[in-house]
Amino acid sequence: MSQTGPHWITFANEKGGTGKSTTAIHVAIALAYRGAKVVGFDLDHRQRTFARYVENRAETMQRRKIDLPTIECQTIPPIPDDEFGDILKCHAADADFIIIDTPGRDDPLARFAATHADTLVTPMNDSFVDFDLIGQVEGENFKVRKLSFYAELIWEARIKRSRLAIEEGRAEMDWVVVRNRTGHTEARNRNRIEQALGEMSKRVGFRVTQGLSERVIYRELFPSGLTLLDKGHLGDLGTSHLVARQELRQLMAALRFPDIQKSEAAAEKVDA
Repeated sequence: MSQTGPHWITFANEKGGTGKSTTAIHVAIALAYRGAKVVGFDLDHRQRTFARYVENRAETMQRRKIDLPTIECQTIPPIPDDEFGDILKCHAADADFIIIDTPGRDDPLARFAATHADTLVTPMNDSFVDFDLIGQVEGENFKVRKLSFYAELIWEARIKRSRLAIEEGRAEMDWVVVRNRTGHTEARNRNRIEQALGEMSKRVGFRVTQGLSERVIYRELFPSGLTLLDKGHLGDLGTSHLVARQELRQLMAALRFPDIQKSEAAAEKVDA
C-alpha cells in the first residue's frame, strides 16, 4: 500500500435502513478476496449487524468445512475515544484496511471514526427523506436551501482530518455518498435527487456513486454470512444475482481504494 498504516474506511449515516451494514460487509469481503487483511469494528453494540454477519460467515465455514476469505471483527461498546484508539492499535496494527460500521444515529465514537477516516462512505436511499440528512431543499423547485446538521458535522470532521493529514502525512479524506436502491425510485424524482446531490457535492466536496440495488438476495445471504462473491457456494445464480455482482464490482472501482499486492488467483476471484 502507498501509505503508512492501514487505510481507514468508515461507513456512516445517522439514518438507519440505508443498506450501510450490507454495503460495508460486501466491501470488506471484496477486499479480503483481493488478498487484503481487513479488520472490522462494529460500533452499533446493540444491533451488531456487521459483526453478526461475520459470525454467521465463520459458522457457515465451519459447518460446511470450507475456507473462504473473511475478516476479523470486533464489537465496540460505548468507550472513550482514546480507549478505542488503543483497541485499533492492538487489533489492526498489521491490517491493510480498517472498516468501521457505525450506528444509524448520532454517536460519539461514530464522530471519532468519521474524523479519522481516509475514506468516508455515506450510503443513502434514493429519496429526499434520506437526502434531508445532508441538505434541505425547497419544496417547489427542489433547489438546495442549506446544509443539514450531518453535512455540517462531516465538514467539521474533514477540517480536523486535514490537520491530521498534515501531522501524520496522510492524504485528505475522500467522502463518497453511495446511492443505494436507485431502482425503486421514479425517474423524475431520481433526476431531481441527482441534481440536488450534484449541487451539494460542489458545496461540501463529496463524490457520488451508484451503490447496491434493493434485492432479496442480500437479506437471504445474512443468515449464512455469504456474499455475492462466494459464487461457488450460492447455488445457481439468477440474472438479478449476476447483475448485483456487477453492481458490487462497479462500486469497488468507484471507491478508489489504494492498491494492494495481490496474487493473480486472488484477483481472478474478485474480478470474475
